[in-house]
Amino acid sequence: MDSNLVLIVITSYFLLLFLISWLTSRNLKSDTFFTGDRQSPWFLVAFGMIGASLSGVTFISVPGEVGNSSFYYFQLVLGYTVGYAVIAKVLLPLYYRLNLVSIYAYLEGRFGFWSYKTGAFFFILSRILGSSIRVFLVAGVLQVILFDKWGIPFWVSVLITVTLIWLYTFRGGIKTVVWTDTLQTFFMLLAVFVSIFLVSRELGISGIGDLMVKVADQPYSKIFNWDWKSGTNFFKQFFSGMFIVIVMTGLDQDMMQKNLTCRNLKDAQKNMFWFTNILVIVNLFFLALGVLLYMYAETNHITIPERTDDLYPLLATSYFSTFAGIVFVLGITAAAYSSADSTLTALTTSFCYDFLKIDKNPDKEKALVTRKIVHLSFTFLMFLVILTFRWLNDQSVINAVFLIAGYTYGPLLGLYSFGLFTKYQVRDKWVPLLAVLAPLISFLFSSQSEKWFWGYKFGFELLILNGLLMFFGLWLVRRKNIED
Repeated sequence: MDSNLVLIVITSYFLLLFLISWLTSRNLKSDTFFTGDRQSPWFLVAFGMIGASLSGVTFISVPGEVGNSSFYYFQLVLGYTVGYAVIAKVLLPLYYRLNLVSIYAYLEGRFGFWSYKTGAFFFILSRILGSSIRVFLVAGVLQVILFDKWGIPFWVSVLITVTLIWLYTFRGGIKTVVWTDTLQTFFMLLAVFVSIFLVSRELGISGIGDLMVKVADQPYSKIFNWDWKSGTNFFKQFFSGMFIVIVMTGLDQDMMQKNLTCRNLKDAQKNMFWFTNILVIVNLFFLALGVLLYMYAETNHITIPERTDDLYPLLATSYFSTFAGIVFVLGITAAAYSSADSTLTALTTSFCYDFLKIDKNPDKEKALVTRKIVHLSFTFLMFLVILTFRWLNDQSVINAVFLIAGYTYGPLLGLYSFGLFTKYQVRDKWVPLLAVLAPLISFLFSSQSEKWFWGYKFGFELLILNGLLMFFGLWLVRRKNIED
């Protein structure tokens, strides 16, 4: 693709984002950055959350991963539906009843100071790593199709990326993000549907019925894996998907902060219901796109890249039409920012509320300065983590994201499960140690499982093991009465 055309597309896109930022950041109240004034329409939140949930990982990595693991990813997606139901019926009522801004404040009331700080810390750790990986994936694509042609090094292009995110979120915060996520979701879905249509036409496929038949006939479209030793076994994937959603959405300040901007609990639950149904369908389209991409490459004798994450970008920018390439650039740009902008807002919210207690500061001007410094600091930290991951990454990004989630969200899963399903207090000072030991023991089990358990290989269900270990640790340090 012509680099000047790419630049025009991206520049136009950002001008639109800045226009939305300006419109949504007028007449702000002191807490609008964190709460969005709790006036967001539920359907707007639902649509925007699709883009935030999918991000660049689904956009690029899921279609490419079809070549390695067929449709096995959809087993995870089926588990998502149960996880979202738990969020709607268990967690959202709790958050609305307590009128929370940071969801980790629940842990302070339930267990105490150290549990509260541990929960907030593990969210910050997980989100910095997970979102940085997502931005890294997309930044790599933009580097190839734009910045390399101008001789701009990767670190400069990443710096530009995170700076732009900071610029359009630093005033309006979550209120801006709710609206920009909607725009970003639209462009992301437009890109995948246009790609499916154009590739189908190139392959002589006519109509949705013919598409379904052709995709189903491919060996890549196998959904279920019943081999109990495999990391992609159905039951492992299904239950992993359920718990991944509970922790990466229900116990995640980023995703829940959007839900908590709805006017009331009923609207938030309605948002979750429609979001779940649409997300399942959209993931099927991404997987179908993956099959079509491999069919297209085989038909045109195109060599499959060594890294499957590179397949979709390669075809879109080097083999598809100019129009398809433009739509892809819009989609990949939207994918990059739909995750990163809300993450920066959520990290700022968590740190300001959970560690700095900004809501207790009577000096509103000083609190505003503090919030801006924290927001800028997390932007720079994300920049550093993205560069670090570029040096270390050697696997499909979709796997890296869930691997990190398995280790960092496990302690949160154990804490919330123990708090919701038992009436015990715990010896609060032991919680940080348990939160470190659980992932370490999980890593030991994962690395030795094939040797210790007759060839059994851990997949994404490592998250469940991690949560269970944390739950068991809390059980060991439990106490029946707070005075014990």
